[in-house]
Amino acid sequence: MTTKWITSNLGYPRIGKNREWKKTLEAYWSGKIGEQEFRAEMADIQLQHLQSQQQAGIDLIPVNDFTFYDHVLDTAVMFGIVPPRYDYDGGAVPLDLYFAMARGNAAAPACEMTKWFNTNYHYIVPEIGSLTPRLTENKPLAAYRFAKTQAGIEGKAVIVGLYTFLKLSKGFPAAEIGEVAARFLPAYIQLLQELQQEGVAWVQIDEPAIVIGLNEGEIALLKTIYGEISAAVPGLNLILQTYFEAAEPLEALLELPVQAIGLDFVHDGGANLEAIERLGWPEDKWLGAGIIDGRSIWRADPDAKLGLIEKLALHVPLDRLILQPSSSLLHVPVTVQSEGKLKPAVKQALAFADEKLAELRLLAAAAGGDNGTAEAELAESREALAVFRALPERGRRDVAEQVRRLDELPDSRSLPFAERVQLQQEKWRLPLLPTTTIGSFPQTAEVRQARLKWRKGVWNEERYDTFVRRQIAEAITLQEELGLDVLVHGEFERTDMVEFFGEKLGGYLFTQNGWVQSYGSRCVKPPVIYADVAFIHPMTVKESVYAQSLTKLPVKGMLTGPVTILNWSFVRDDLSREEVAKQIALALRHEVQALEDAGIEMIQVDEPAIREGLPLKAEDHEYYLNWAVRSFRVATNHVKDTTQVHTHMCYSEFNDMIGAISAMDADVISIETSRSHGELITAFEDHDYDKGIGLGVYDIHSPRVPEVAEMTQNIERALRVLDAGQFWINPDCGLKTRGWEETEAALRNMVLAAGNVRKNNA
Repeated sequence: MTTKWITSNLGYPRIGKNREWKKTLEAYWSGKIGEQEFRAEMADIQLQHLQSQQQAGIDLIPVNDFTFYDHVLDTAVMFGIVPPRYDYDGGAVPLDLYFAMARGNAAAPACEMTKWFNTNYHYIVPEIGSLTPRLTENKPLAAYRFAKTQAGIEGKAVIVGLYTFLKLSKGFPAAEIGEVAARFLPAYIQLLQELQQEGVAWVQIDEPAIVIGLNEGEIALLKTIYGEISAAVPGLNLILQTYFEAAEPLEALLELPVQAIGLDFVHDGGANLEAIERLGWPEDKWLGAGIIDGRSIWRADPDAKLGLIEKLALHVPLDRLILQPSSSLLHVPVTVQSEGKLKPAVKQALAFADEKLAELRLLAAAAGGDNGTAEAELAESREALAVFRALPERGRRDVAEQVRRLDELPDSRSLPFAERVQLQQEKWRLPLLPTTTIGSFPQTAEVRQARLKWRKGVWNEERYDTFVRRQIAEAITLQEELGLDVLVHGEFERTDMVEFFGEKLGGYLFTQNGWVQSYGSRCVKPPVIYADVAFIHPMTVKESVYAQSLTKLPVKGMLTGPVTILNWSFVRDDLSREEVAKQIALALRHEVQALEDAGIEMIQVDEPAIREGLPLKAEDHEYYLNWAVRSFRVATNHVKDTTQVHTHMCYSEFNDMIGAISAMDADVISIETSRSHGELITAFEDHDYDKGIGLGVYDIHSPRVPEVAEMTQNIERALRVLDAGQFWINPDCGLKTRGWEETEAALRNMVLAAGNVRKNNA
């Protein structure tokens, strides 16, 4: 006897198999296509995504997971949450205003952008303030109609939950969230009522903020929100969807008046299953069981997954169990079929979005007793994993020995910061408020084409090296002309700040088309850690030494830190992330030493993703931060006292980890402050931070060039909190994605602003 198990998907990658989505966005922004053509091309991409899931045999296919930029921004504009600075006068938000909120325009800076929970995806932060929400357009309804008319799909509408939306927003005191929710509920319910009137059967309400933890007040708020929603739309099947961690306390969620609850059984540490075994499962609710890892690229172990399904089936009625990924597949590439150069032993162990949907179908068939069609595929999967796991590079004895001896290494610099900073000041003799950049300069079409010619063998090593040297020389000359105090070589030889290092370390492999969205049209192709990570040879010394030979000013050596390399890679799943971080840190330790030996004595080891890896639950923070900080120190703490170690961190909340940042013991840390409109400075108002700080004074993710007065204001705001002697002036991130014209103009204004403030503080 066979049982029909229902399969569901939570979200599909937006970018397309060949990044068609990205290319369409950028064509519109550059004026190559108009709005009508843009919308038509986006509709074609959206339809392809729906059909891919339809062909995979998925029962509940999500609609409204597709977006022109970001799903949180979509939710904000859908309710008319547009900051006053954009002069919005109501109604459906025009496309250019939508993009202005994401990217800024000549008249107004962009909204803040930050990480989506503990992922490398960035969302646009809604600014609610005193705005009154109104439903300006029903995007889920439009997406449902599109799927039904164009593909014959009765889609499952996906929307961001009101609780999560408010938790991710700014512009009101946290204590007033209940009052803000009350303002929102009429418009939110109107949206759901329109879906109900259309005949929509399923609505997935994404509430990942729940997994961070709930206090009594938050539980009460959820009961209020869902009580009112349930009463208003009794004809909808509501799926309260959580992911990224365990949903606790589960007993409180089971009391909410929804028809289904979606839980992550991959990243929950076993807590969700334990809670179900302890509490049981109500017979009147469906369980959306997230059994396939929505954030990993590795093939699932079919026997382990079938064992999990068997355990769940002991407590959940079989006719109320839905098999699905642990989260949206937004975080993985589209398909392994595009990978033609990987060795078979590795390729067969991979599963991107399309392959994960196939795994769901296979598990549903096998768990439902359809052994005739499933057994051959199960055997193939078992064999592929066995071959992959047996690869010798996944068990290197030399790497294991180095990790074993790691505790023998010193845990700190030879002198504390208060003493070595004096030596560094004597050595470098920098002015008050020294100016610098974060590392990268524009990666123009010429740079990308040169790299492509080199990779394809059209250019030999000598020709490509000559080209890169010319770019470096021009960048050094420009920085000197602009009046910057500490220079960089520009990173023209680097495709990506993680991929570049992965290509030169043992234990990595690279996909041809394994792209994922980071923010907006920005896509990254994470390298893959499939084996033990090991240092092979110096990776950055040649370019850094050449740049330093061209100037008397200091040039920073530029590295990516161990935790960022870890968090921005797809990581093997047979070792803990801590163990892999140790391997990377030991490899980078060799590189730092090679730079110092070559005379590079300002070294920036960037950790923009250290906050991103922070566990969502507060009780797990300390353990993670301890090994993350230790990894950074392993890579950097052996340098001379006069060698100045810098680090950089991107869009992050720092109040809950300022102590860990200080414990990293970098001499200078640079962080974003412009896009959050100076709000991150408050982290340093409440904590006594004694090291050098570079607070980014302008937003590089927007094409606008801030005026001198605007940057001066940002600097002066910081100096109300920080001593001028510890303050550095820099952009908030690397300049890789910007054009040369805007880069020169912005840096010129930055140097002028620094000079003005320097005079006032002399």
